[in-house]
Amino acid sequence: MNAHPSQIRPAPEGPRPVLARITPPAQPLGPWRLFRTIVRNPLEAWPEAIYHEPLYVSDFLGNTSLFVMAPNLIRRVMVDEADAFEKSEVLRRALSPALGDAILTADGARWRWQRRAAAPIFRAERIRSFVPAMIAAAERTRDALAAEPGAEVDIAQTMMRTTFEIIVETMLSGHGAIDAARVERGITDYLESTSWIFALTLLRAPAWMPYPGKSKAERAKMYLRDALFRLAAEGRRAGTEGRNDLMSLLLAARDPETGQAMDDRDVADNLLTFVTAGHETTALALTWAFYLLAHHPESEALVAAEVEAVTGGGPLTADHVDALPYTRQVILEAMRLYPPVPVVVRAALRDVDLDGTPVKAGTPITIPIYAVHRHAALWDEPDRFDPARFAPEAAKARDRYAYLPFAAGPRICIGMGFALSEAVAILAVLVRAFRFSLRPGTVPVLKQRITLRPADGMPMRVSVR
Repeated sequence: MNAHPSQIRPAPEGPRPVLARITPPAQPLGPWRLFRTIVRNPLEAWPEAIYHEPLYVSDFLGNTSLFVMAPNLIRRVMVDEADAFEKSEVLRRALSPALGDAILTADGARWRWQRRAAAPIFRAERIRSFVPAMIAAAERTRDALAAEPGAEVDIAQTMMRTTFEIIVETMLSGHGAIDAARVERGITDYLESTSWIFALTLLRAPAWMPYPGKSKAERAKMYLRDALFRLAAEGRRAGTEGRNDLMSLLLAARDPETGQAMDDRDVADNLLTFVTAGHETTALALTWAFYLLAHHPESEALVAAEVEAVTGGGPLTADHVDALPYTRQVILEAMRLYPPVPVVVRAALRDVDLDGTPVKAGTPITIPIYAVHRHAALWDEPDRFDPARFAPEAAKARDRYAYLPFAAGPRICIGMGFALSEAVAILAVLVRAFRFSLRPGTVPVLKQRITLRPADGMPMRVSVR
């Protein structure tokens, strides 16, 4: 009996490709160089030590912060003592102007209520009901690519459009009033300014301080907030009867303790949170997966073979998406090497002790997910692409807190199941139909703008398989 494709580990083919990565400075940067580096790309400011040490104390002009890489300490910060830490000032300054006090930016009782209100749409049975829409969107992308065989496309933009279409269809009942291209441009314009916010927060500059691109970011923020506010108001006027999308659930939600409902601003802020986080991160996971498969054609062939074996050559269905373990492993490994959200930052609410290191209240705690995923003590050959790391036995043997693409603890990404089903469905549809090759000479530059993007997109040639 032949082995299922997911049980086959591809043999190395010649020399291993050198994959895009951050080259960290060997020593901590001086104040001026650190500031400039954070403005350019915050990930490049992380010193080499955080890829090897369990804990790292950073001092900038007398301000102490802590990097936490050891899985047992990450668990303490994110799970065991989660109530001792809150969202950091830098996150609030970067995201709250656009997202308000929504589920991603809120803390305490307000966060718990919003989390409870949104939770029903992300139950397993509901996610499963969305999979046909995910497959249909992937098939429309497939058909559009097939119409121009051999053409070069920016696969990053292609994935952004595909995942945005899915969010609109499943979360907003296919609402036609959203200008997808303008929303995407607005998100990009707003996120582009966030590295300045990181740098100015480090200097303890006031939030009103001007910086390059601030006016453009303000215009983008106003457009996004106004567009989603109008959508929420229209949804309230139309009523929620017979609808089960996120907008309807948020409009109908009541706090079980107080009976309080969300007003249109609350609904709009949460919609914008899910529209932004719900398509950007999955699109980036897929973009980096296509990049990795282009460098590893043997793995790309295994994905195609697995899809053919599971579907018997027929159309992909929701049942098939759950039966593609190797395809899922490719996505998981892509999110290890290139986590869509590469860092989580908290702040201590009270004095705590982390493995003998005293942490005073107010101290920023950085969990550098990108570095944790490439940490020498946690991963064998951490810069190598190997989907077998996520085969069941290998994953079971690894510390849960060595892998954090969706964070962890009470604030673990509420859309994790949705995102994984979506990513597997899209990858399966497209890889069975096409081969993807990078434009010759392309070496993507990793750029952190809250999420981890390829700085200049991902130009790829698409050829029919």
